[in-house]
Formats: sequence, structure tokens, C-alpha cells
Amino acid sequence: MTRRGGSLGVWAVASMLLTASVLVACERKPTKPEPVAVPERILLTETAFAQLPGWQSDSVAEALPALRRSCARLLGQPSGRPVGPNGLAGRVLDWRQPCAALERLPAGDDAALRVALETGFVPFEVAGPDTAEGLFTGYYEAELRGALRPEGVYRWPLFTLPEDLVTVDLDLFRADLQGERIYGRVQNGRLVPYYSREEIDDGALTGRGLELLWVDDPVDAFFLHVQGSGRVTLPDGSTMRVGFAGSNGRTFYAIGRALVDEGKVPRNRASMQGIRTWLRGNPQKAAAVMQRNSRYIFFRRIDGEGPIGAQGVALTAGRSLAVDPSFLPLGAPVWLDTTWPASDRPLRRLMVAQDSGSAIKGPVRGDFFWGAGEPALAQAGRMRQRGTYYLLLPKTVAERRRTTS
Repeated sequence: MTRRGGSLGVWAVASMLLTASVLVACERKPTKPEPVAVPERILLTETAFAQLPGWQSDSVAEALPALRRSCARLLGQPSGRPVGPNGLAGRVLDWRQPCAALERLPAGDDAALRVALETGFVPFEVAGPDTAEGLFTGYYEAELRGALRPEGVYRWPLFTLPEDLVTVDLDLFRADLQGERIYGRVQNGRLVPYYSREEIDDGALTGRGLELLWVDDPVDAFFLHVQGSGRVTLPDGSTMRVGFAGSNGRTFYAIGRALVDEGKVPRNRASMQGIRTWLRGNPQKAAAVMQRNSRYIFFRRIDGEGPIGAQGVALTAGRSLAVDPSFLPLGAPVWLDTTWPASDRPLRRLMVAQDSGSAIKGPVRGDFFWGAGEPALAQAGRMRQRGTYYLLLPKTVAERRRTTS
């Protein structure tokens, strides 16, 4: 959710807590064509819809709104523009026919959507250099209480993007730094790192009119920074949606791992809920612990539907997936094969790659958007599952791949 390099997913708060993860056995196909390598160390192996685990069981029509939003975003671009890294998903022109078919479908008709997908797309299993199995975590849209002025309990500000925050694309200076970026501010003619969380907490931005609003709980504010977007209920009962506007560029630090290593939180309680409980129960120590994560997020007001993902469209609870856009194309349908949070019960469904996150890295890595509020947190906070996914590409793209492989 507006996670464009800023939010990290619920389990990223406690990332790397364990040296090994429990691997969930995923269904494998007995025979497959040879995988074909594409740029950026990703392998795509063509398969058939009938081979997708659970393909006939999912209520796929629930994903139609997400599919239509992504199609509209894609088709608003020039026909010749590449889709995905190195044109992995062809060009915008390749998406016009299958997207038009999706637009004509009636709402709520699973069978009709299956036919449209089977007619217009071809599924490919995604793998990295060594395995097709990867990690799937969850995230949600936070809910907070706040006010437009600092009064009473509303004392912790959410800041808008500072005008002195400088972003430098390093590939403009060296070709071997493609995609690399640094952030900072100019001081005495030199670019220096931007203010850390501790410096901002200590007043580095105070008095500059950057406060978007103030919230009543510093722990909720901290986790809003982790999630990247949320809804704030104001004293009059109205709601303001806020989303990611940028970051200070500092490296994320997983405070959950530190709390476990220092014996403050047991490993079996190192979920977001457990970490939040410890911070609230130790207010004298909480600020110093949170400041270990020097990464700081700036926000903007979101009007209309939301939260907004990295593709620039509103996310759909249970159907939007955050991926690494250096490997997968944003806007593409994805068939997910994993398990429900903290269980071995299959979770197999049609998703759309609509978001990204600075902790979502690798060819097989996803963050499942569960929606808003505490019910979504209950799922997202426990999700750390192994699984696989399949990229759905337009048939014209699949045909070209066959002739060039």
C-alpha cells in the first residue's frame, strides 16, 4: 500500500528472527517443458491452467475489480511501451485485447472470468536460479486516531515530504549502478544523509510547516511507517487516508529481531502483535528501540479509493500482491499457491501484482494485502508462508517466447 520502497510488510518488522523457516510442501508437476531464462535471474516455465493448483476452486471473480484497475493503468500508456523489467510482459499493445475482454465480463461470474483468462493468457511458473519456492508475508492498512492540530493526546506528527530531500539516481553518473538511488540533503555545498528517525523525533523538522496531522499513539505511528499507508479517524468522526510520499533513504532495521536477541520478546511471540504489545508495555524504553530503525517515512493525503499501490491503483483486499518489480511486471495477473497464515491449509487464488516494498526482494517473493484494521492485522501479522506463484502473460507474448527460446 503505497509501499513504493517505503513500507515493508508486517513480518518485515520481525524479519530474520529465525535462522530457518518451516518449509511448506508445495504441489509439484511431474513433467514440464524446459525452463527459459529471462533477464534478471528469473526462470519462467510455461504450463497450463489445468495444472495450476486449485484453479477450479477459487472464486476468481473477486479479483476482477483489481484486474480492471490494472488494465486501465496499463492501457493508459503508449502501445509500444515495454511492460515489466526488460519487456518481460511484452508491450502495452499485447495487453489491449485480453484487457478488453476482461472489461466486457459481468461481475461475479467465475466461469466467465476463467474462460477469458484461459483464452487471453498463458501461465508460467516463476523460479529463481535455484528454486521455484519463496517466501510470502502479509501486510495491511493501519488504522489510527489523529487530529489536524496538536492538542490533548494528539502529539505525534506525521510529516509531508520535505522540500530539501534530494533524490539522486546513480545510474545517471555510472552505468553499472542501474536502478541504484540515494537520498540526502545539501549542507555547505555537500550532499549528506537525510535526517534519521532520532533526529526527526528530536525536532529536526519542527517549525517548517510539514505536519500533515498528529496522532495519539507513537507506536501506531511507528507501525504506520512500516506499513506505508493507513486511515486516520479525526475527532469529528471523519476519516483521512494517508499514503507513502517518500522516505529519508535510511536502511530499515528490524527491531523485532533485536527484541528477540536481547530476550525482551520470546521468539514465539515475535509477530507484529507481540512487538506492539512490548512497546506499549514499556513506554520508557520504546522510543529508543523504535529509533534504532533510522528509516523514516513521509506521507501525503489520499483522496478517493485507497490505499494506493506502487502501480498507482487502489489495492483490493485479498487480491493485491506486492512483488519485486525488478523481476515481475506490475499490473500482471498472478496465480498464488501458498498456505493460510500460521497453518498448512492451502491458500490458492488469483492475485494481481499491484504493489512493491523495500523488503520484498527476489524473483519468488510476495506480500499479501489483507485489507484494513485489526481483522486484517490478525492475518497479516501471522503470515510467513512458503509457496510458489505463476505469472499470467498475454498469449501474444507467450507465442513470441516459444519462437525465440
